[in-house]
Amino acid sequence: MIRVVLFLVSVALIAAGFVWFADRPGDVAITWMGYRIETSLMVAGLAVAALVVVAMIVWSVLRGILRSPEQVSLFFRHRRAMKGYLAITRGLVAIGAGDLRLARKSADEAARLSPGDPLMLLLTAQSAQMAGDRGGAERAFHEMTRHEQTKLLGLRGLYIEAQRRNDGAAARRVAEEAAKAAPELTWAGQAVLDDRCAATDWSGALDALDPMKGALDKAEYRRKRAVLLTARALALQDIDRDAARAAAFEAVKLAPDLVPAAAFAGRRLAESGDTRRASKILNAAWLLNPHPDIAEAYANVRFGDTARARLTRMQSLAAKVPGQLEGALAVARAALEAREFGTARDALAPYLSAPTRRVATLMAEIEETEHGDEGRVREWMGRAMRASGDPVWTADGVVSDRWLPVSPNGRLDGYQWRIPLAEIGVSHPVVESPPAPKPVEVTLAPAAPQSVEPATVPVVPLRKAQRPAVRPAPVEAVIPLVHAPDDPGPDSGLDGDPMPETSQVSASGPWQRLRRLFR
Repeated sequence: MIRVVLFLVSVALIAAGFVWFADRPGDVAITWMGYRIETSLMVAGLAVAALVVVAMIVWSVLRGILRSPEQVSLFFRHRRAMKGYLAITRGLVAIGAGDLRLARKSADEAARLSPGDPLMLLLTAQSAQMAGDRGGAERAFHEMTRHEQTKLLGLRGLYIEAQRRNDGAAARRVAEEAAKAAPELTWAGQAVLDDRCAATDWSGALDALDPMKGALDKAEYRRKRAVLLTARALALQDIDRDAARAAAFEAVKLAPDLVPAAAFAGRRLAESGDTRRASKILNAAWLLNPHPDIAEAYANVRFGDTARARLTRMQSLAAKVPGQLEGALAVARAALEAREFGTARDALAPYLSAPTRRVATLMAEIEETEHGDEGRVREWMGRAMRASGDPVWTADGVVSDRWLPVSPNGRLDGYQWRIPLAEIGVSHPVVESPPAPKPVEVTLAPAAPQSVEPATVPVVPLRKAQRPAVRPAPVEAVIPLVHAPDDPGPDSGLDGDPMPETSQVSASGPWQRLRRLFR
């Protein structure tokens, strides 16, 4: 509506101007080189306007002629870029489909048409990976690191290739460079963290974990930091006792259920005489995760106590989580040391029908200490040999007699308190072979009446001869670095989508081009 009003106002002003000039006639005289031109003011104005229009037309024609080489060059560059874009698209699709021949062909074509394009480098690297060309893939990834847009992608590819050839030094160097360039990268931070843990550099591991705080879940970050602090405390316990104690206290605050941290902090507080704080930490950890290490630390929280005092303390601790095997074992052990054999037997009584190995072994100790009955001792030791296993620190199929911060495979916080290989007893579905074909009975009648009964001959149906299956040569999978973007083509500045070129020209080509002008 506003545009309509402005248009009408503009037309009215122009008409008013013409009327104003028409009501005030005048003459214009031009004398130049002996010539004299006289005309009215209106005609002179129209002549000047016509000259301006002619001058603009001439300038546009000359400008188009002067700029025609640049326009032609721009046209061919745009056409070349579109061909490169189509080659990259075909190559990425071929990689996803596993077509190695088409992928390599498209990569070569894209390298010729669009040299230096980020997606061209990615296509070249992944086609080389698919063909098993390690050198070609690394050269492409090195080229990516020279461009700011593809630097992180190139570092990721170099890290994976270094892992493939088991080059730990190169993988560590690339991961550190990537972590320095982009601290928020999870893979780079995790690689640096794993390397620091493998070298038992706990201070460096803590420094590597800090940049990952935003990328990790809050609970996961707190757990990892608590594990690293506990490992640092255990490493410093004979070197710097104050630093070890401070690290253990921080670990307990971050993860109160972390058994090694709570047991270490409780022992250090007990050594310094702060029994109240030690008891508080150990009680909180026991409520969250009853464990024999917690029970042992709580039993010795007061140095110089008698065996009966330790038994009383164990009974109060076990009562906090009733019905717990670890509490019963802790009470039985303390009662055995206090020579309260009845209390020890009562504590283990609920578990004697199906005792674990520790329960049976402890019962053997009770029989030997109380009665010295070798027969009963051998009986309980025999039951211990046949009893089910007890939880231990285990990780990656390896059992440890103490907690370790890193598993044999390099996983941080990999050791768990559980029964080793407990998953072996899980039943899985059995794949059975198909049943054999049943024989078909065919009755053969005799040619003449005889007294012999007809014979029954089992006939097994014949199977068609099968050709041996020809297995294709294995093609190495490509490491999925990134997903192919929806539109990786160059920014051509055009409004429309790029159209694939065809080699055939329709009979109505000029007419089609004329129709496109009015779209």
